[in-house]
Amino acid sequence: MSIKEQAIEMIEANKISSTEIGDVLGKTGQIEGVHALNAQMFKAGEVKVIYAINNSNYEVHKQLAESDDIKDKILFVYNVNCDRAVFGDLVSKYIMLYKRAKAIVINGKLRDAHTLIKEKYPIWLQDVSPIGCVNRQNGPDIDPSLLQELKDKYDGSIMVCDDSGVVMIPKDKINEKLITKLEFIEYQEDIWFYCVDTLKMSTYDTVCLKKYLDGGLIDDKRLQTLNEFQKAIDSKTRRNQAGDINS
Repeated sequence: MSIKEQAIEMIEANKISSTEIGDVLGKTGQIEGVHALNAQMFKAGEVKVIYAINNSNYEVHKQLAESDDIKDKILFVYNVNCDRAVFGDLVSKYIMLYKRAKAIVINGKLRDAHTLIKEKYPIWLQDVSPIGCVNRQNGPDIDPSLLQELKDKYDGSIMVCDDSGVVMIPKDKINEKLITKLEFIEYQEDIWFYCVDTLKMSTYDTVCLKKYLDGGLIDDKRLQTLNEFQKAIDSKTRRNQAGDINS
């Protein structure tokens, strides 16, 4: 199993939230302005990017027809100069049922919201609109350099989508250090809730001052585990600085 597969499996199995992923990435990674259309959805997976341009969905139809690598991936539809709904229920159904995508993320609008909600499609978007794009070419196609930039940035990355939004883990962050950080943040969250719920500590003492590290509040085994995580992260950081792995 590759590191990417390990990371996705860990995120899915533990339902590691987009919020926690943002913390792992140093408060970065958000796909700005995107929110869940349907509540209580959670998806994590490898990304496949396509684009829509100039208030036309012609290229969306074309790319979907020509793509055979969408199955089990999160399809990110990148919006270039579209202020209308890029597509609606027909294309969404095609993507989810026939292309077998894991989810749809679009930094733009969709239409037919009533059907998309009724069918409970896992969709993250900026907004909805009754006014859709045309299904013919409408001006110049995307600049090849921009298309390559999109593919380099998004294809093969990981997105985590839930009620808080969407966070992307860049390809150069998918490494051993990521796995350790995911394990660490889950363990730390458990300790924080233990401190607040069981020890009745304040969030200030727990999150900011981290008084549980002083000893006597949590057992030695937990402290040792935290220290081991921190040493592993520090070790991988030093290896990265030496050029062995990415941070």
